[in-house]
Amino acid sequence: MKNNQEKKWILIVDDDTHHRSMLRANLQSLGYGVIEAPTGEAAIPATEKEKPDLVITDLKMPGIDGIETLKQIKAIDKNIPVLVLTAHGTIPTAVCAVRSGSYDFLEKPVDIAELAIAIEGALKYGGIVLGKDPSKVKTESDDFPGVIRKSKVMIDLLEISKRVAPSEASILITGESGTGKEIFADIIHRLSARADKSFIKLNCAALHEQLLESELFGHERGAFTGAQEKRKGRFELADKGTLFLDEIGDMTLTTQAKILRVLQAGTFERLGGSETIKTDVRIIAATNHNLKESIEKGNFRNDLYFRLSVVPIHIPPLKERREEISAFAESFLESFTSKNRRTINSISPDAMQLLYRYDWPGNVRELENVMERAVIMSLGDIIVPDVLPDYFKVDNHYRKDTNKPLTLIEASERDLINDMLSACKGNRTQAASQLGMSRRSLYNKLKRYGIIDEE
Repeated sequence: MKNNQEKKWILIVDDDTHHRSMLRANLQSLGYGVIEAPTGEAAIPATEKEKPDLVITDLKMPGIDGIETLKQIKAIDKNIPVLVLTAHGTIPTAVCAVRSGSYDFLEKPVDIAELAIAIEGALKYGGIVLGKDPSKVKTESDDFPGVIRKSKVMIDLLEISKRVAPSEASILITGESGTGKEIFADIIHRLSARADKSFIKLNCAALHEQLLESELFGHERGAFTGAQEKRKGRFELADKGTLFLDEIGDMTLTTQAKILRVLQAGTFERLGGSETIKTDVRIIAATNHNLKESIEKGNFRNDLYFRLSVVPIHIPPLKERREEISAFAESFLESFTSKNRRTINSISPDAMQLLYRYDWPGNVRELENVMERAVIMSLGDIIVPDVLPDYFKVDNHYRKDTNKPLTLIEASERDLINDMLSACKGNRTQAASQLGMSRRSLYNKLKRYGIIDEE
């Protein structure tokens, strides 16, 4: 029963008494009021009577499940944000929950820190903003398009981005190509005080030195061959706004010195000109290079590095945050089925295992391309391994005895056997002993996983 109208009240819907008690204790320690319902049927009248600020519902429950509970709660009040809890392995169903109106879903066992962040976002962005047109309600997904918040590192990076965005600090974003550096630059600009001003982007690796300087600082008529009229540069166009310099590690030392001057003095001259121009620009820079190594080699200025990296943000490669692969794949599936006017409902478990085990050297951008290809090539209503590129289906990803993809457990066992064989310098008897199996069992597994050919 709600007896304090000042605090936010959360309705927990879960048939597991122990899990419900754990959530209640943690939410109360965070300062929230808690209402409980043991079933979806009980949640409906509780929602009507108590009018909670947020609902957390389990997905699988006896009677009406989490999806139906979500739909009925939304029918009562479409502005109540709902978080869905799902066990591992039911991600496609959870994605369905999001499409049905859930603000977000989280996997069980629940990470309380992640849950706290999701609750904060849902309470802030999940409902109607007073005085706004409901059709233009801002959600947290609007703030973070293209970012999957399924790993702690990405949640932390988004929190850092939200914290630094309102400042005037220069930001240096590092990470491999395809990890989403430009997406984070977009997020920081849109959450900054300069959001209503220009956001100008420039890829520094795409231009040779003279053309790059012309793009950055502009030029006067006749400054060089082909300069037939005066032109403003990106620093001038971005005045009062944000300038995103992508691949800044590819700049020459000469251009770096000129960038440093703008950062220090806020002034520059156009190529071929003598007029000193003032500019008020916030710099967000990005690179896939290790700039500290570039400094040691004399290819990047140390003083510019420290000017740019007031707040460094490093985005790890996709292979280091595999828990996001399935969510990205589902998101791209939805996008490309709509774009290509296809009806494809899901990704088969075998295909998802291949996506999960692949190391993704091209990161999220490569996954996006693979999913677009899969949607185009698919003949049915489900993505199967056959429509994935051939390099996903190399022999060591398959069981030799069935020619079926390895399960995650089998893949882990194969890797363990490989590691033990390496440690034992190829001695199978010693490796079998260390693994607690007979030499014959080890031999059979070596053949099954394609580690050896038939002998």
